[in-house]
Order: sequence, then C-alpha cells, then structure tokens
Amino acid sequence: MATTRYRRFLKLCEEWPRDEGKKARDLGTFLRQRVASAFREGENTQISDPEKCDQMYESLARINSNYYRQRFPRVRDTSFTGVTVEECKLLLSGNLHQMDEEKKGLWKKLLERFSKSPEEVPEKAPEK
Repeated sequence: MATTRYRRFLKLCEEWPRDEGKKARDLGTFLRQRVASAFREGENTQISDPEKCDQMYESLARINSNYYRQRFPRVRDTSFTGVTVEECKLLLSGNLHQMDEEKKGLWKKLLERFSKSPEEVPEKAPEK
C-alpha cells in the first residue's frame, strides 16, 4: 500500500502549480519538500499512520482540484479593500517596486504610515 500512496503523492506534486514569484513561500515547493522527507525510501517507506496519510492526501487533492472554490463561489474576486486578485498576488510576492505609482495609492500610504517610527509622524495641530 505504501507504493500506491507514494505514487499518488508524486502525481499530486506534479499537478500542483508552482509560483516562482513567491520564492521561499510557495506552497507547491513546500509540498514537494514534505513529500520528499516523508517518503525518504520512496516506494519502500513504511507509513506509521496510513489513515492520517490518506486523509492528508484527500485534503490536498481537494484543494488542488479547486473543490472548495467551486462549492463556495465568490460573488467578486476582490477583498474588502477593493484590491484585485492580480494586485494582491503582486503585493504578496514582495515585489512592491513593480507596481505603478497610480496603483500604489492606498497601499503606499498605509505602508509609509506604518513603517515610520512614532517620532517621525508629524503631530496634528490642536483644533480650535
């Protein structure tokens, strides 16, 4: 049975997309590393908890097949901030310098506001 489980995980790793923009934070890369460490001996690996292994595979397979996206469709592909999926991917990739100046708007202001130390922030004049 370990042979079948190993081959199923290998097939899942082949199908799982990689996002080169995320570098060390990519789920596909992490999954490949975990499968390699869990099945060190390949098809000859002895699995201590086969039920947990099968459950983990089924969960990952559902995520990979977009089961939950199809079951619970979203009305819009934006968040409460109004940021599109492409802009969100760009923000998460860590390549903020690639965004155009007009697209930075709110995000640039928020990043600048929260990256400054308290002594750099100008105080407001008292209201009269």
